[in-house]
Amino acid sequence: MRSGGQAMQPTDDSILDLMASFMNPGLARSFRFMGLTAYEVSAEGAWVTASDGFRYLDFSSGYGVMVHGYRHPRLVEAAKRQLDHLALSSRVLPSRQASELAALLADVTPGDLTYSFFSNSGAEAIEGAIKFARVATGRTHMVATTGAFHGKTMGALTASGRDLYQRPFRPLVPDFTHVPYGDLAAAEAVIGPQTAAVIVEPIQGEGGVVVPPAGYLSGLQRACRKHGALLVMDEVQTGMGRTGKLWACMHEGIEPDLMVMAKGLGGGILPIGATIGTPRAMAFWDEMPLIHTSTFGGNPLATAVAAEAIRVIAEEGLAERAQVLGNRLARVGIELAQAHPDVVKEVRGRGLMAGLEVAHEGLGGALMFELFQRHMLAVYTLNNPLVIRLMPPLVISDQDFEDGLSRLQEAVQAVSLVASELTGGA
Repeated sequence: MRSGGQAMQPTDDSILDLMASFMNPGLARSFRFMGLTAYEVSAEGAWVTASDGFRYLDFSSGYGVMVHGYRHPRLVEAAKRQLDHLALSSRVLPSRQASELAALLADVTPGDLTYSFFSNSGAEAIEGAIKFARVATGRTHMVATTGAFHGKTMGALTASGRDLYQRPFRPLVPDFTHVPYGDLAAAEAVIGPQTAAVIVEPIQGEGGVVVPPAGYLSGLQRACRKHGALLVMDEVQTGMGRTGKLWACMHEGIEPDLMVMAKGLGGGILPIGATIGTPRAMAFWDEMPLIHTSTFGGNPLATAVAAEAIRVIAEEGLAERAQVLGNRLARVGIELAQAHPDVVKEVRGRGLMAGLEVAHEGLGGALMFELFQRHMLAVYTLNNPLVIRLMPPLVISDQDFEDGLSRLQEAVQAVSLVASELTGGA
């Protein structure tokens, strides 16, 4: 065996060597460059323990997955209970767990969203939404936004709005039009009688945590209704209480025709995605029940955990907690921008979905380094390297949250000091 099959205690270098040799050489180099050479061993709540013995306070939540934190006791127990009976489905007999989750989602989602299709990720859920919009309307034209991120499978990548990820894979799915996010007039100008759907995030996540102007989403809804197009709301990152409501589109009273979710739906335990639609959007199921399927989507283990994840958010008041802690984070963000305008341009977002935009290129990497030095995890937004995402688990304790804010303030101060020294105090 080229990797050496003998049992041994792995070292930090050996794990990165395996990554470089058998997974992704460029990613392994990036980890080494950032000084993140220790591998993760265990995690609980808002903390990740690495092989070097250090505990890292996680303000990234696995790119938004860990809404409930790591290994939430109720979700671990739900997984264990289901494992004692059935993990994967025969796909021949009906699934109680998937059916019960679908009924629960119909109850907790806005408007007339009724029928759910389960997959394994946000990108897969978006692929489903694109197909469903086409078959429901008989149209092919799709409208998406610049700066959007919907995933990296072909349809989802086409809907995403960044050339960097699209260029190597062209030609992509045809008949997509991208318009500036937040510009209602630009969207209205391209939505017409041939438009199948508009795909939009209620807050752009990877685009830099961009909150649209008030009335933007409701304006898109009106334009879709006018032309018979479907409104597809991508709640993969914003959903499950992250922004202070269970679904971010609820802030503006939106009732989408299709809604996509993933990340936090799996409770930080298992991957699952879902595409839920209105009876009109899903009418094709009556005549074509097997036109779109997934072998592992909606498996008993994942759906049992997802149902418990939704109940935990309601019963533990996690969406309300996101709102309270988000207000505190917003105040600290204003203070940082005022005290260190040379480093922080602004901190924006909603609830516990925040983005810190640095003043100019180069500072983002320096700030990330300082955060890592203080054993705090944060990540860039993929479509805007000027923005560092701050998305701690909703279950984070008050003490740990304040600890994280202190580490953030210290890191910003350190970057500001270095920047001042480099410019001679100017």
